[in-house]
Amino acid sequence: MDLDLEAIEAERSRLRETYLKPDRPASSARGVHHVAVLCADVERTVRFYQELLEFPLTEIFENRDYKGSNHFFFDLGNGNLLAFFDFPGLDLGPYAEVLGGLHHLAISVAPQTWRRLRDKLTEAGVEFQEESGTSIYLRDPDGTRVELIADPLGQMYGNQVS
Repeated sequence: MDLDLEAIEAERSRLRETYLKPDRPASSARGVHHVAVLCADVERTVRFYQELLEFPLTEIFENRDYKGSNHFFFDLGNGNLLAFFDFPGLDLGPYAEVLGGLHHLAISVAPQTWRRLRDKLTEAGVEFQEESGTSIYLRDPDGTRVELIADPLGQMYGNQVS
């Protein structure tokens, strides 16, 4: 596939000029309450996120939309939560990264925590890809792509994004 990079950059510039405003109003949102992802095995997911990545489990209760299913949450700091559902009895198949679907979850961690988690992942034999000295990309036990990023909140690779 041949990409017209000049045209793509021109469109990016047009979008910036049209929609990025220096006098941007405050957001109507307070933050991310939670992002919900599916998992096949609750205990395996808890061990991965709580024990390996050090995100404390905060609650687990029955999913109101599917009897027998669990809805459980991990603390990501700053009042943000990562939630999961399991759907026992349904064969959901493996995670699939598709256009229009979730690409990855980028979770901010302090630089010293990032280094500690990188070492824990290595010790645990979890495959990951390190990028730019501040990002680690890995897959959780169900295949969801997770990024651990050591850049400060609101910044990415030296760019202010908030």
